[in-house]
Amino acid sequence: MRSLLSRSFTRLTATAALGVLALGGAALPATATTTPAQTPAQTATTAFSPQSRADDAIAWFANRNGSTAYQGYCEKAVENAYGTTGVYASAIANWNDAVNRGAAHKGDLNPPKGALVFWNISAYGHVGVATGDGNFWATSVNSAIGKQKLPYFNNYLGWAQPNF
Repeated sequence: MRSLLSRSFTRLTATAALGVLALGGAALPATATTTPAQTPAQTATTAFSPQSRADDAIAWFANRNGSTAYQGYCEKAVENAYGTTGVYASAIANWNDAVNRGAAHKGDLNPPKGALVFWNISAYGHVGVATGDGNFWATSVNSAIGKQKLPYFNNYLGWAQPNF
């Protein structure tokens, strides 16, 4: 986001400088006004609201329904669904961080849309994305990416909002 804003500012500065050069170095008259165009930063704040991020993450999983490409990589899948990667080493590390931050909703089977849902089913744990209607998307649902009703797996831990 910052680099996009920086590039836009650089273009705007370069355009203004070229405009002054084209006018022979003359400045705009004091009565001239300009209406600034809407910058990418102004539009980005609405384009990436928490709800649209949740919808995008759910769509990411839905578009990969049945894929086995992320088997054993549930944390990577949820991070990729949210447009990032490499934040947590495992689902259980993500859950433990939520617990330590006081952001974990232990045992709560009613996570909001986009919340991460966690299980303790291995040394690495397991994570998926809640759809807000009692279901979730995750890897390892019938051995592939799929949608199921909570809790589905044993040892449900709870949910937390994504911290990325």
